[in-house]
Amino acid sequence: EASKARIAKHHSPWVRGWEAVGAELTDNRVDYREQVDVWTELEPRPRDVTPAYLRLDGPNQWPDEADAPGFRALVERFQREMGAVADQLMAAMCVGLGLEADHLQRVFGERRSSLVKLIRYPASPPGEAGVNAHHDAGFLTLLWQHEVGGLQAQNPDGEWIDVPLRPHAIVVNLGEILQAMTGNYYVATNHRVIAHEERFSSAYFHGPDLRTRLDPLPIDPRFAELVAASARHRSAGFMARRDELLDGARGTDSAPTECYGEQLWNYFVRSYPNLVAQHHPDVVAV
Repeated sequence: EASKARIAKHHSPWVRGWEAVGAELTDNRVDYREQVDVWTELEPRPRDVTPAYLRLDGPNQWPDEADAPGFRALVERFQREMGAVADQLMAAMCVGLGLEADHLQRVFGERRSSLVKLIRYPASPPGEAGVNAHHDAGFLTLLWQHEVGGLQAQNPDGEWIDVPLRPHAIVVNLGEILQAMTGNYYVATNHRVIAHEERFSSAYFHGPDLRTRLDPLPIDPRFAELVAASARHRSAGFMARRDELLDGARGTDSAPTECYGEQLWNYFVRSYPNLVAQHHPDVVAV
């Protein structure tokens, strides 16, 4: 416990490190999990840089090698290899959307901000969830489950189904930003964790440069027709009007138009107000 406390998230101006069970909320309900957040290791910018979201670039907190031998090397390898898998998935999606295979690679930029989240779920109290129902906010999530199930996803009929444990399988969740940028063609995965016994998982969240704009992708209007013909896709949120997509899908009412860093900063301001006030007292929102 002392080793974890030394890398507690509240020590980090870059919002990285360990947090205890119950420290995070989803949908205004307590999540019963503890976790270590490791983002892409980057050189920090000046502490007073503006816009404020650029302050999220920085180093991670790592446990002492004596306390966790090989931990850093293993996590950084996991981050690299999952990033390579996610890049391949993005290329396939681009081809499926009629874009050049490297379109999203170019959109993502060079100074990326991706997250590895190492999670332990204790057995949840009756009626509570390890993590409550939600969509991931980003592009793609790659998840490794470890021996114990509990992950559930919502199917198109609104039913919660168990995600099976399969050796060496990677669970892929689509995020809200991907949904928004494709005008609902790719729909974010609604999921939750009900842990009846202690459970571990390792998640990788594929993210771009903080300065990446979240404009809708320049996809063919036929994809808007497919979305319009599907009740599930029409009702999934982030829905651009058909005329907006036909005009090039730029600046729609419902798709986010700010950059990735602004979204991430505002999430941290909502989720960790005390940490932000402690380390960034000059600013609380973009």
